Amino acid sequence: MNTEFDFGPQQDQTVYIRAVRVADLPEDVRAQVDGMTQLYAVHSAEGERLALVRDRSLAFVLARQNDLAPVSVH
Repeated sequence: MNTEFDFGPQQDQTVYIRAVRVADLPEDVRAQVDGMTQLYAVHSAEGERLALVRDRSLAFVLARQNDLAPVSVH
Protein backbone atom coordinates (compact mmCIF):
# COMPACT_ATOMS: atom_id res chain seq x y z
CA MET A 1 0.00 0.00 0.00
CA ASN A 2 3.02 2.27 -0.27
CA THR A 3 2.41 3.27 -3.86
CA GLU A 4 3.42 6.80 -4.76
CA PHE A 5 0.90 9.00 -6.53
CA ASP A 6 1.78 12.11 -8.50
CA PHE A 7 -0.84 14.64 -7.42
CA GLY A 8 0.28 16.91 -10.27
CA PRO A 9 -1.12 20.37 -10.74
CA GLN A 10 -4.67 20.64 -9.42
CA GLN A 11 -7.03 23.31 -10.70
CA ASP A 12 -9.01 23.25 -7.46
CA GLN A 13 -6.62 23.09 -4.53
CA THR A 14 -9.28 21.69 -2.18
CA VAL A 15 -9.17 18.00 -1.34
CA TYR A 16 -11.56 16.13 0.89
CA ILE A 17 -10.55 13.80 3.71
CA ARG A 18 -12.96 11.11 4.84
CA ALA A 19 -12.95 7.87 6.78
CA VAL A 20 -13.32 4.69 4.72
CA ARG A 21 -14.19 1.25 6.06
CA VAL A 22 -11.62 -1.32 4.95
CA ALA A 23 -14.47 -3.78 4.36
CA ASP A 24 -15.78 -1.46 1.62
CA LEU A 25 -12.50 -1.46 -0.32
CA PRO A 26 -11.49 -3.81 -3.14
CA GLU A 27 -9.96 -7.14 -2.12
CA ASP A 28 -6.47 -6.23 -3.39
CA VAL A 29 -6.42 -3.20 -1.08
CA ARG A 30 -7.84 -5.12 1.91
CA ALA A 31 -5.04 -7.65 1.55
CA GLN A 32 -2.48 -4.88 2.19
CA VAL A 33 -3.94 -3.51 5.44
CA ASP A 34 -3.43 -6.20 8.05
CA GLY A 35 -5.91 -5.91 10.90
CA MET A 36 -7.07 -2.37 10.15
CA THR A 37 -10.79 -1.62 10.02
CA GLN A 38 -10.64 2.00 8.87
CA LEU A 39 -8.43 4.12 6.62
CA TYR A 40 -8.65 7.73 5.49
CA ALA A 41 -9.09 8.71 1.86
CA VAL A 42 -7.97 11.89 0.14
CA HIS A 43 -10.38 12.83 -2.66
CA SER A 44 -10.18 15.50 -5.36
CA ALA A 45 -12.99 18.02 -5.78
CA GLU A 46 -14.29 15.79 -8.60
CA GLY A 47 -14.52 12.81 -6.24
CA GLU A 48 -11.49 10.88 -7.50
CA ARG A 49 -9.72 8.99 -4.71
CA LEU A 50 -6.14 10.22 -4.73
CA ALA A 51 -4.74 8.37 -1.72
CA LEU A 52 -5.51 6.06 1.18
CA VAL A 53 -3.59 6.49 4.43
CA ARG A 54 -3.68 4.95 7.90
CA ASP A 55 -4.90 7.96 9.90
CA ARG A 56 -6.61 11.32 9.58
CA SER A 57 -3.61 13.44 10.57
CA LEU A 58 -1.46 11.73 7.94
CA ALA A 59 -4.09 12.51 5.29
CA PHE A 60 -3.94 16.21 6.19
CA VAL A 61 -0.13 16.21 6.18
CA LEU A 62 -0.05 14.48 2.79
CA ALA A 63 -2.45 17.05 1.31
CA ARG A 64 -0.53 20.02 2.71
CA GLN A 65 2.82 18.64 1.52
CA ASN A 66 1.33 18.68 -1.97
CA ASP A 67 0.14 22.30 -1.64
CA LEU A 68 -3.48 21.24 -1.36
CA ALA A 69 -6.13 22.53 1.06
CA PRO A 70 -7.64 19.60 2.99
CA VAL A 71 -11.22 19.69 4.25
CA SER A 72 -12.76 17.07 6.49
CA VAL A 73 -15.89 15.28 5.26
CA HIS A 74 -18.07 13.50 7.83
